[in-house]
Amino acid sequence: MLYIFDMGGVVTSDANAPVKVASALGLTLEQFMQICKAEDKDLLELCSNGVIGAKEFWSLFEQRSKIHAKTDWWHALFHPILNEGTVSIIKKLKEQGHRVICGTNTMQSHYLNHLERGDYSFFDQTYASCLMGISKPDPLFWQIILQAEETSAKDAVFIDDRIENVEGAATLGIRAIRFTTAKNLKEELHLE
Repeated sequence: MLYIFDMGGVVTSDANAPVKVASALGLTLEQFMQICKAEDKDLLELCSNGVIGAKEFWSLFEQRSKIHAKTDWWHALFHPILNEGTVSIIKKLKEQGHRVICGTNTMQSHYLNHLERGDYSFFDQTYASCLMGISKPDPLFWQIILQAEETSAKDAVFIDDRIENVEGAATLGIRAIRFTTAKNLKEELHLE
């Protein structure tokens, strides 16, 4: 069986990065998001899909807002906390002989943070939206993973905290579980 885990909100806790970034720039979260989503191009979506990297994000952000970002705030202010309960589940699944991978929507800056911290080291493989060029809940996200893993949808389990991603995976026939807590997930997967 192939187990696909989301990273943020499942393996790591929400680091609340957008709030921290907005604050560092002297903006409210609402103001920051308005700037990111202006002009028919959502800068956050472009980052998540790997269309632009951190340097281009901040250049475009500065053009839109006239605010100079002194650094890559996405990288500097991203400090997620590892969910040890979820890590324990991942290790148990691997001990049972299952292939366990990470399928995550992320931007380059956060991907690098996770690499530096070793957060992806628990997995057999990581599929990051910024490298794949596609984000959940687009069905192509899972289709690419299933093809790369040479696995059918019926032989895959997907775990994510966001309902739209769970529903997206389920439309392909993947067993999709909405993550709430590690304890609940352990029960759902019938792990001791």
